[in-house]
Amino acid sequence: MSTEQELREKLLGAYKHRGMIYWHIFDELRSEIGEERAKAVLMRAIRARGCVTGQKFAQYAPDDLEGLRDAFVFSSDEHERLFHPEVERCDAEELTVKHGSCPLKDAWLEAGLDPDDVATLCEIAAAVDTGTFEGAGFDFHCTTWKPNADGCCHLHIRPKR
Repeated sequence: MSTEQELREKLLGAYKHRGMIYWHIFDELRSEIGEERAKAVLMRAIRARGCVTGQKFAQYAPDDLEGLRDAFVFSSDEHERLFHPEVERCDAEELTVKHGSCPLKDAWLEAGLDPDDVATLCEIAAAVDTGTFEGAGFDFHCTTWKPNADGCCHLHIRPKR
């Protein structure tokens, strides 16, 4: 039987594995169809998945940002351990969450990928968040990690206008 720590390590490993799959698919696609098209295709596919997973947050749309905060940011101890989310703002106008870390980004950096490629992969991976929150019925935009930046993504979620 697995211990709690072993399960955490497996979860972290699964995230990093997913990150490396994104990298290999992106790298193959860009060699075939060019970087911009590869990025666009992957973002559409990943966003579509986010729209499916975002349905669990639809009950908070269009404007229950406190409920969304509690359901998303504080969804589990594991989410907090993996992403170190910090709520920077939560009021009637916006929920802003800064992720202090990301196992996908960590996997790409640990693999020695060029920081510019990592920044591109962060944009691609963030499409899941776009799908999640727009699919749930909110307005959303994300500022993703760039080389030499502190932390990771900044998620900006607003009531649907």
